[in-house]
Amino acid sequence: MPVFDLEAVENPTAKYKGCIQAARFRIKWKDIFNVKLFYRAMRFWFEEYGYKDMEEGTEHYETQYFEKISVSGDKELWLRWRPQKVINDYFKYHIDLDYHFLYLVPTEVVRDGKKFKKDVYKGEVEVWVTALLEVDWQNKWSKHWFLKRIHQLFRERIFWTQIYDEHKRELYREAYIMQNYMKHWFKMKRYLPYEEVELFTIPSHAFPTYSGGDRT
Repeated sequence: MPVFDLEAVENPTAKYKGCIQAARFRIKWKDIFNVKLFYRAMRFWFEEYGYKDMEEGTEHYETQYFEKISVSGDKELWLRWRPQKVINDYFKYHIDLDYHFLYLVPTEVVRDGKKFKKDVYKGEVEVWVTALLEVDWQNKWSKHWFLKRIHQLFRERIFWTQIYDEHKRELYREAYIMQNYMKHWFKMKRYLPYEEVELFTIPSHAFPTYSGGDRT
């Protein structure tokens, strides 16, 4: 079984050249939830916002997967998603996600007289999210014999203070809409009441067992 690349979790920008970080945060949930439907909910969000796997041109975002079952029977999972969105010939958005599922044990829960069991686990999940703005992603400027000479000047005087800042703010906004979406799905406290969450949400299958909990 291949070893999961933990360095990419700590330093997600290492493999990118010409990328600027627009946002980085972590979500943590520890309780009962449907792992498969959380996975689907996240795919749904990225599809709605137009992110794709740029190598295949599909919504297959996963680039790495690791699974381990302990001697006591609980499951650990690492998943890496690398969805991207082309804005134009110059700008591309990346939202990198690294999921870490820990101590997953199959369970069942009853809510409103209904029993939920399929794909329901007790355990915890941490999601690291990094939003990156890539510039000149096709290298049309940096590799052109003439344009590369004026590229830095062009960025500093025209793009950097206007168009560049607008895209960085938009990517920041999208990243925190997604954070709010995840918190909404897990029934966590939210501080940014973006309307988009209500438009794009699907039914939550997180089942908090008490009002407290380890949630960030």
